[in-house]
Amino acid sequence: MIGKTYKTMLGDRELSIETGKLAKLVSGSVTLRYGDTMLLVTAQAREERSTLDFLPLTVEFEERHYAVGKIPGSFHRREGRPGEKAILSARITDRQIRPLFPKGYRHETQVIITVISADQQNLPDVLGPIGASAALSISDIPWAGPTACVRVGQLDGQFVLNPTADQLERSTLDLVVAGTREAVMMVEAGAQGASEEDLVAAIEFAHAGMQGVIDLIETMRAELGQEKFNILAEGDLSTDLVPEVAEAARAAGLRDALLTVKKKDRSARTKAVRDAVIAARVPNPDAEGAAEQTAALKAAFGKVEKQELRRLILEDDLRADGRNSRTVRPIWIEARPLPRAHGSAIFTRGETQVLGVATLGTERDNLLVDDLTTDENDKFLLHYNFPPYSTGEVKRMGGQSRREIGHGNLAKRAIRAVLPTFEEFPYVIRLVGEVLESNGSSSMATVCAGTLALMDAGVPIKAPVAGVAMGLVMEGEKYRVLTDILGLEDALGDMDFKVCGTAEGVTALQMDIKVGGITPQVMREALAQARDGRLHILGKMAEVLAAPRTELSPTAPRIVSLKINPELIGKVIGPGGKQIRELEAMGAQVTVEEDGTVRIFSADGSAAEAVKAKIESITREAKVGEEFDGTVVKTAPFGAFVNLYPGQDGMLHISQMSEERINAVEDVLNVGDKLRVKIAGIDDRGKIDLIRPELEGKIAPREPRAPRPGGDRGGRPPRRD
Repeated sequence: MIGKTYKTMLGDRELSIETGKLAKLVSGSVTLRYGDTMLLVTAQAREERSTLDFLPLTVEFEERHYAVGKIPGSFHRREGRPGEKAILSARITDRQIRPLFPKGYRHETQVIITVISADQQNLPDVLGPIGASAALSISDIPWAGPTACVRVGQLDGQFVLNPTADQLERSTLDLVVAGTREAVMMVEAGAQGASEEDLVAAIEFAHAGMQGVIDLIETMRAELGQEKFNILAEGDLSTDLVPEVAEAARAAGLRDALLTVKKKDRSARTKAVRDAVIAARVPNPDAEGAAEQTAALKAAFGKVEKQELRRLILEDDLRADGRNSRTVRPIWIEARPLPRAHGSAIFTRGETQVLGVATLGTERDNLLVDDLTTDENDKFLLHYNFPPYSTGEVKRMGGQSRREIGHGNLAKRAIRAVLPTFEEFPYVIRLVGEVLESNGSSSMATVCAGTLALMDAGVPIKAPVAGVAMGLVMEGEKYRVLTDILGLEDALGDMDFKVCGTAEGVTALQMDIKVGGITPQVMREALAQARDGRLHILGKMAEVLAAPRTELSPTAPRIVSLKINPELIGKVIGPGGKQIRELEAMGAQVTVEEDGTVRIFSADGSAAEAVKAKIESITREAKVGEEFDGTVVKTAPFGAFVNLYPGQDGMLHISQMSEERINAVEDVLNVGDKLRVKIAGIDDRGKIDLIRPELEGKIAPREPRAPRPGGDRGGRPPRRD
């Protein structure tokens, strides 16, 4: 038998991992199956050590449309660059496995996750990390796993492990957790205002639920795991220089330099200290061996700088910009800085600044999705832009990075929870977060700026949302949680924990850990501290805009809605779309849904109202008992046809024209005559019989027309004009 299969229960379904059957030339290869969703996951590393000074790890998440029996919708009809969902799925795996590679590991490593079958119920994004963990564990690549990843939903107040796509639609929580046997390493969540305690309980539920998967992968490693190759690490001369450099740097004023409030000033003062330390030891930079010695001293100084900053935080509760661990940086806000945008706001917190801009559009502006999900479009878009000038750098401008997509998705999840439904507010909404300055927490500033821009546009959100990024410095049993971290604290710290929410609860969070994991107690403390920070920020936002403006922005387009009989949709569209083109020529866009809902979109409110009046006229339906001032449009021996309103005539029988008998219709009425008429009846064919209201009761009513063979109106297909 080819290959070997390992199985366990994950939630209420079986998870199987097979190896030794497919892709056997790669270092680690597994095929994972959950329901009818299947993934092929491979892991491979280069033998030679990279010259890069960071871990060269890449994770690719490949969606194959044949997995759901689809042909790609692109021009070439083949898969192109990964979509947003695939990129986010790759990031989930990357954030789970990256912290567990050995320190100093510099071998180029690639993990490729290919979705080869998808049942659209068992979502592949949380299965990819499990496959990556299994492939790495049985490979020859040094890695301190295994790990596992699960999703938690909440239905009727009960947690559900790995909910199906249908269950997730009804869930008030979408929580993804990755961890080792001992601790949690990565968390990502969207929620409908969950409490901090509920989130911790859900994370603990997830961690307990993943233990069976970790057992399974450990069994695989014990039975099939290859011997790990030796890391080709280079000697680090800087480590031996650290004590000497530390003493010299402190004497040269390193502490005061690090405690400089402004980022540029702090960098300049720190560099001056470093240059003084190096100059004292390398007086002649052109001498033989001076370049190598200078490089080693620079590396040693970087380690000393990190050690000193962490010591100041842990021992003195003092941060680089002079704050303590719980203080949020100064905030200033400006609403509606852009005169023509539908909604805009500037949110500045310390040296992080984001311009939030809201644009309102029609259903035609929604985002078409071409991936393996069942979603067809998205009516809420959030785009996060991180230009190089925001950090004072010069870089090539191109497409959006994975980081930008990930940060934008976090902000999107945070704000989506408070948006009105499309039925309540029938606009497609686009938010853009332009990062103008960045020194930590730019994604959280995007949440704040985006919320303010929506309120400025007059979007009736349920409650304002704010976000704050939390950090952690941990040495052994001693740790300190940091509120509103700087970019420097993100780099030197052990955790990046972003929390978003309203005053009532959390709507989104994302946590990445650089150490082996954190305990529930640390998470509780971080969430409680984040709540204090979030409430402070919401208070500052309320000073400028406490709630959405009561009127829609004057520059925003207007949408007018009305409901028509679905049988009359054909009248609005017209033959070949002629009627709807004429309506749109009046200065509006018109969309018609199958249930008869018509939405009229125009930048000119009067044009929208004019189009609405025209549609009401086109689709007006006559009712028995209604009276009209009509016009005779045709005569016949048996009566006169009277136009009641555009597109609708009724017939006034000769017997209903006068109290006395008449010989010809023309004795009483002629084409063009105007008279008051009343609808006496409507037959099954929609034909209208009229009477003259002033003669009602004075002459005998006309006998109703005989029903048409074939039954009543309800038994025939809808009429289309």
